[in-house]
Amino acid sequence: MPRPVRVPAPRPGGREWLNGPLVWAIDETHQPMYLLPRDCPRILVWPTAMTTAADREQWFAGTSCRMRAFIEAAWRDRLASATLHRYEFADAAFADLADAGMWVSRTPVAPIAHTEVRDLVGELRAQDVDLVVLDSLVPLRELWSTSLQTSGIRLRNAAGWAAWPTVAPVAFR
Repeated sequence: MPRPVRVPAPRPGGREWLNGPLVWAIDETHQPMYLLPRDCPRILVWPTAMTTAADREQWFAGTSCRMRAFIEAAWRDRLASATLHRYEFADAAFADLADAGMWVSRTPVAPIAHTEVRDLVGELRAQDVDLVVLDSLVPLRELWSTSLQTSGIRLRNAAGWAAWPTVAPVAFR
């Protein structure tokens, strides 16, 4: 069923409707961004064709993964014990937002499949995502100044995040 977002976000002009009642979906490529407990603050990064060798070396040295996910240590136990319900939908009812694999529907949508994911860490690993647990996400604010694709979700829940000046908008290139 379409539902408004729990915490409305600032939206560009003409896109305020994204805070209204919608069914949200994510494509398979970007699915790892949501393989974490709902309110868990996280930053995910991945290289693109525009990523410099220096950024790749700094942020992906020693790993061949396609994506890295950073969370705070305070969320480790919740991640280990969480169960995620993954629904699959036919794409006909959804409109592509052309933003990080996100799709929305303004009308109710019946799932065509449902699975429970009980091992989120294992699922991230299966999707070639390197999970990095840190004491704080605050030092990672610089990621938005790199040539990597960077996504920050639920950062308002990160310890100390609100105390720092706002960085560039969390947008996809």
